[in-house]
Amino acid sequence: QVQLVESGGDSVQAGGSLTLSCSASGDIYSSNYVGWFQQAPGKERKAVALISTGGMHTHIYNSVEGRLTVSLDNASDTFLLQMTNLKPEESAMFCCAAGRRLSIHPDDFNCWGQGTEVTVSA
Repeated sequence: QVQLVESGGDSVQAGGSLTLSCSASGDIYSSNYVGWFQQAPGKERKAVALISTGGMHTHIYNSVEGRLTVSLDNASDTFLLQMTNLKPEESAMFCCAAGRRLSIHPDDFNCWGQGTEVTVSA
């Protein structure tokens, strides 16, 4: 049984930076990928980044490219999402999830954390 717990969300000003953490326990390596997803109020959940559970392959999606880094701390099985130059429209709940497929679709992920809130003020 895999469990994921996110942390690191905070309130920051526009242009600020945050590093979100997704701590994994259980057999995370039974999944091939961990995805980071963003969900703003009233909007659909969308993928922002994906990393293989071995940490070797990363994918960054959409407008966050260039401002976002996803990585794995092997020693603690913690997946990190570093975000810079944050914008107010990026305020959202950020969740990590584990799945077997290289996919941007939330339905392809079957293990979800509770999320961590990011608020960016102008």
